Amino acid sequence: MKQRLAAQLYTVRNELKKDFEAVLRELAQMGWAAVQIDGLHGNPARDIAAVMNELGLKTAGMHVGLPRMRDDLDNVLEEARLFGTKDFICHSLPDGLQNPEGYASVKRDLLAVAERVKGTEFRVGYHNHDFEFHTTIDGKFALEYLLDDPAIYAEIDTYWVKKAGQDPLSFIRGYANRMPILHLKDMTADDRQYFAEIGSGVIDFAPILRWGLASGVEWFAVEQDYCPGSPLDSLAASLEYLLKLDETL
Repeated sequence: MKQRLAAQLYTVRNELKKDFEAVLRELAQMGWAAVQIDGLHGNPARDIAAVMNELGLKTAGMHVGLPRMRDDLDNVLEEARLFGTKDFICHSLPDGLQNPEGYASVKRDLLAVAERVKGTEFRVGYHNHDFEFHTTIDGKFALEYLLDDPAIYAEIDTYWVKKAGQDPLSFIRGYANRMPILHLKDMTADDRQYFAEIGSGVIDFAPILRWGLASGVEWFAVEQDYCPGSPLDSLAASLEYLLKLDETL
């Protein structure tokens, strides 16, 4: 499993703004096999891709805003080619779209983008938060509604499913062999239900990882939106736990 573990770069967004290359070098030295792109902070994609190639870091997909997927697709695909990834994933939605009419428009846009890349290697995905569980459409959660067409690939986040009061393992089982990237994120055991390093919270990751390895997951991307100290230390702790857990799977 070690070669399927990726660090989501949103975790270290503030550090990247200061020195993108130095952060990549530290992540590679830490032992990550890949990173997931979440914005380049003004750096040319070609330059970042060159550094990653030098370090042997793979790309576990790119998070891209829906307007850019829709209106700047040619450049999105060019970046994906530079980074050697098939996957570009809508990472979130503004508040104005978090209603039945908004989700319907989002689904239309995602399917239109999927149609434009049909027949190529590229895959269009959607990454959830908890708010997609706050709206139901046709008797299902908005997230299930967005993902009920196989042209839109799932990128389920374990923390946000748990935060919404659902069981992560039970929920992801509905997306076997159509979720190339699974987001691993833990939740504190206290009343805050806050972000936590993998293995330090309430989510049982062993069965989730076993399911992923048997169900077509290509990358397990670790993301921690906010960290109590250094985000790099948090990523190191999560990686250490996952590598130890891998020995028991």
